[in-house]
Amino acid sequence: MVGKLSGKIALVTGGATGIGRATCEMYAKEGAFVHLLDYNEKDGSEAVAGIIASGGQGSFHKVDVRNEESVVKAMKEVSIRSNRVDVAVLSAGVLQGAFKRIDELSENDWDSTIDTNLKGTFLSAKYLAPKLSAAGESVLLLIASGAGVRGASSSHAYAASKAGMHGMHYKLEGELGPQGVRIHVICPGGIATPLKLANVAEGALSQGNDPDEAIRKSKLGDPIGVARILVFLASEDGSYVRGTIFTR
Repeated sequence: MVGKLSGKIALVTGGATGIGRATCEMYAKEGAFVHLLDYNEKDGSEAVAGIIASGGQGSFHKVDVRNEESVVKAMKEVSIRSNRVDVAVLSAGVLQGAFKRIDELSENDWDSTIDTNLKGTFLSAKYLAPKLSAAGESVLLLIASGAGVRGASSSHAYAASKAGMHGMHYKLEGELGPQGVRIHVICPGGIATPLKLANVAEGALSQGNDPDEAIRKSKLGDPIGVARILVFLASEDGSYVRGTIFTR
C-alpha cells in the first residue's frame, strides 16, 4: 500500500478506541505497518482485523502501560517483527475523579489517572527510545490535552497528568532530539472519544441534567480530524513543524 507513511513502522498505545484507533486506521491506510498496543483486547483485536481486511498491515499487543513488566513484554513482541519504530503515538489514557473538588478527590482516583497517563507515558517512552533512535529519523507524538496545559479540567488528576506529559517532552527533546527523534505534544480539545463522551454524561448527571441530551448538544469533534494531523506530523510533510500542537 502506497501512501504518506509507506514503509514506516508505527506504534500506538491506547489504539483500541478513540483517537488512538482512528490514528491506527489512518496510518495503515497511508501504508504504515501498525503495532496497536492496548489493554482492551477485544476492541484492539477488532481494530487490527479491520485494518488487515482493508488491505493494511498491523498487529495487536496487549499491554498495561502502568506495569513495567507488561510494557517490556509488549515491546519484545514488537521486536519480533520490527527492530525499529519510525513513529510512536502515546495515547493511552483515563480520566478519573471528574467533577470532584480537591477535598472530595480520592487517592485511588488520583493514582489510577496518574499511573495510566503519566507513568504509562514514562514507561512507554523508556522502552521505545532505543527503537526510535534506531530508525535514524523518527517521530514521537504524546497525546496530552488542552486541560492542564492552557486551561482547567473537570478532574484535578487528569489536568496534573496531562501537564506532566507536557513537561516531560522538554527533557525527552534534549535526550532524543540529537538522535534524530522529533517530538510533539498534541493537545486535542473536545473530541468524541469514549473517554470524553463518558465525561460529558457524568457532568450532566452531576448537575441533574439528561446525559443523552448533553451528549447530543456537545458538538464534539471527530477523532479522525486529530488522526489526520498525526498523519501529517508523522510524514515528511510535517518535518519542519516544531513544538506543541493544539487541535479542535
